[in-house]
Amino acid sequence: MLSLRDLNRATLARQHLLQRHRGSAADVVHRLAGLQAQEPRPPYLGVWTRLAGFGRDELHGELHAGTLVRATLHRATLHLVTAGDYAAFRPLLHPVLSAAARRFDGIDTGAVVAAATRLLAEGPHTFNELRPKLLGEFPGADERQLGYAVRMLVPLVMVPTQDRWSFPRDPAFAPAGVGRALSPEAFAERYLAAFGPATAADLQAWSGLGGLAPVLHGMRDRLEVLTGEDGRQLYDLPDAPRPGADVPAPVRFLPDFDTLVLGHADRRRIVADEHRGLVTTKNLRVRATYLIDGFAAGTWQVKRSGKKATLIATPFAPHRPDLLEEEAMALLAFAEPDATQHTLDVAEV
Repeated sequence: MLSLRDLNRATLARQHLLQRHRGSAADVVHRLAGLQAQEPRPPYLGVWTRLAGFGRDELHGELHAGTLVRATLHRATLHLVTAGDYAAFRPLLHPVLSAAARRFDGIDTGAVVAAATRLLAEGPHTFNELRPKLLGEFPGADERQLGYAVRMLVPLVMVPTQDRWSFPRDPAFAPAGVGRALSPEAFAERYLAAFGPATAADLQAWSGLGGLAPVLHGMRDRLEVLTGEDGRQLYDLPDAPRPGADVPAPVRFLPDFDTLVLGHADRRRIVADEHRGLVTTKNLRVRATYLIDGFAAGTWQVKRSGKKATLIATPFAPHRPDLLEEEAMALLAFAEPDATQHTLDVAEV
């Protein structure tokens, strides 16, 4: 039987949050099967907290080389993934994206896709440029709905720029090639390698793709079937790390929308149920969190005033402020390198 702490340590090990990975940024992104990338900066921070010796220029270079791409994938949200994973994941996740596009009635999606494909063949477009052109071809349609349908149904990647975090506020998109769809079984293995041990509900919550319980059940001869302390059936790869509940877990800072926080239907292995409302807001923003002893112990944000950058930590319960000092200062040095003063402010509870 696996306790909650057993699950916590197993997942942290796979997420490179017990020990930072020694390799490349592309390694980390591939091993995690993508990092959520709703905004430009969080993926950089997500890689930084998992990769030893990571510098901004490495990820920036990978994006400009096309080795890594920022595109719509799991749960119909933006992710940073390797180009190879995008090509293999995108066809498999087509039902997720199609279902999202169907939320709007009265749109001839086939015609919209054909028009957008033709317009994008002329060169990259921002959606502020693309939507009016589409509206000219579909007068009377809702401009936002047209744009959303294109985001969901046309394989697109964001075009990186020289901005600090590689993308401007209004990025351009370009068509992307896709390949042969990854099999559901291989997709499940990729998930378990990064987030397991896990249930079928966890896999479906992470990906947005339904119907995966029979897939996992059919893989029982090559997976380990384990039991959680609540009696749930968990699947795992036979050779995946499960270091045990007593392994020390260092303080780690996770950015907004971090993939670990969103990686399970049952998030208790990272975020206690009583704290979920403090992490995910009513407008579905997922706040940055920090981990103490492996579990979310509070939220954090960076405030900038002139040349002073302050990391403001808001604990869920009282803890020693000095526990955060070393990691917080290292994070500020990475996130705000042009600030001349870095400070930590831990709010009182």
